[in-house]
Amino acid sequence: MSNDTHHGDVVEDVPVTWKARIRQIGPGIMAAATGVGAGDLVATMVAGSRYGYTLLWAVILGTVFKLALGEAVGRWHLTSGQTLLAGWRTLGRWVLVYFGAYAVVWGFVYGATAMSASGLPLNALIPGLSVRYWAIICGVLGFVLVWFGRYAVIEKIMTVFVGIMFVTVVGTAVLVTPNLFDASKGLVPRLPDGSLVYVLGLVGGVGGTITMAAYGYWALAKGWRSSRWLPMLRLDNAVGYVTTGVFVVAMLIVGSELLLNQEIVTGDAGLLMLGDRLAEDYGHWARIPFLVGFFAVSFTSLIGVWNGVSLLFADWWRTWRLPAYRKGEAEADLQDYERKAGERSPVFRAYLVWLTFPPMMLLFLDRPFQLTVAYGVLGALFMPFLAGTLLVLLNSRRVSPEGRSRWVSNTLLTVCLLLFATLAVHELIDLFD
Repeated sequence: MSNDTHHGDVVEDVPVTWKARIRQIGPGIMAAATGVGAGDLVATMVAGSRYGYTLLWAVILGTVFKLALGEAVGRWHLTSGQTLLAGWRTLGRWVLVYFGAYAVVWGFVYGATAMSASGLPLNALIPGLSVRYWAIICGVLGFVLVWFGRYAVIEKIMTVFVGIMFVTVVGTAVLVTPNLFDASKGLVPRLPDGSLVYVLGLVGGVGGTITMAAYGYWALAKGWRSSRWLPMLRLDNAVGYVTTGVFVVAMLIVGSELLLNQEIVTGDAGLLMLGDRLAEDYGHWARIPFLVGFFAVSFTSLIGVWNGVSLLFADWWRTWRLPAYRKGEAEADLQDYERKAGERSPVFRAYLVWLTFPPMMLLFLDRPFQLTVAYGVLGALFMPFLAGTLLVLLNSRRVSPEGRSRWVSNTLLTVCLLLFATLAVHELIDLFD
């Protein structure tokens, strides 16, 4: 038996059979489920209610782009010997300044958003408590799970919730009996009048947030360390994003079949409206599993962010304090990350507190205008920033030859960069309009 190693990775630890590989699947499901929240499902449902199946092609294209981004993030971690934050540091200190500012503002606003989205379906199921107090309970529960649970525990919990999401969301799509002939026509790209904003949202918005950058950290937590794990990573990433692609297609079906030409409440509350419509058409029983699924969608985002973005922030603090980058130091970076960052580090726990408790103030107050603007500006720029920096890093000598991007990855990342830059311009115009 060979003892050949690469970055400390033992060859025989890498799964070779399909059965062994399926047992290893996890980080991709976490990344994809974290990125798709209740707001994404509502946006898809609204697109279905306005245009029927016409924009189905945009959902599928969006899944392909997320596959490309997720694979690129993971490939960097496995073939460079560095974390993503350490890679960004080599591009200049401005990158760390941007990411640090974004993580602080985003965490404060998103904390309240994630808690509210989890509290809404619980309030609809058990109205004895207001949304606000259900939101606080969800935030504290997520805090306790992530504070005391290691990666393996979080992954198991997330996998259970993804199973619930699959059964309830896809089950709802089956319940409304989709017209498969009409759906097949939606695979041909078309742009009806006024649909460009919806297309951009479906292609660029579903599952596309700061949480995509956490994928490589979850791969490290799983024990994947070298380029030998690339086939496993690609399978894992594909399973995750294809699964969430199925969720999104299911919501487009629901919007097309149940709510066509109806005005829908935007935001997470739109899903409550759908629950009420299901109760009217199919009986009260149909509303309950759907609301359970709504909770699963929201709470997976909450847990995933509480864990994944806290890992990112802990590594941001580590890389911020490192001396200037020197060639040849990449080999030691992962060991340094494991010593100074990770789930037990003080900075991880401090950011976890920041995500959970200060945002509870926003549950009692409206968001200040300045905070909303800062959140919108920093957030709009993140996805083009991620695509652009991955293009630079994965075509440089910072990564081993087997990790460098080929034409397929470069083409998809370039299109992602252009798409997300266009989407950012639209979002910024809307913000200041």
